[in-house]
Amino acid sequence: MNTNTPATSRTWATVTYFQDCGVVREVARHSVTLTMTAAGIVATVDGQEVPTPEAVGLLRRADSLTVTAETLAPAPIGKAAACRLHKIMGRLGLPSAQHYSLAAAALGEWAPVPSLAALSPVEARAVWRHLCALYPQAHTLAGQVAA
Repeated sequence: MNTNTPATSRTWATVTYFQDCGVVREVARHSVTLTMTAAGIVATVDGQEVPTPEAVGLLRRADSLTVTAETLAPAPIGKAAACRLHKIMGRLGLPSAQHYSLAAAALGEWAPVPSLAALSPVEARAVWRHLCALYPQAHTLAGQVAA
């Protein structure tokens, strides 16, 4: 499994051994899933929603953890696509500081977006739609601007 790319959801198979005087008296096996949502982290254990601290505690106490499934966050659009978007905004007459404010407005954020290159493809499309709604000539400029 890829641990360098952020995951929006990850599921682990856990095994926990309970011992008395070195003798295993019980083995507990669970499936624990943590999922990022707009409202925060949602946790499930064996398919049942539980408080996040409870699920995290199970993961911490487990003797064995195996990642069984994950949903990775989409890769960001990167520098080349962001550069193209910056060029179009610049040709529309927007100062560079407003590029980030426009992106934040498109995404419903209260603070400026720190980097266009870090936008997901879905976020970038939302920014593009917002830009085109405000500046219809952006479509024309898109054909003229090379990355």
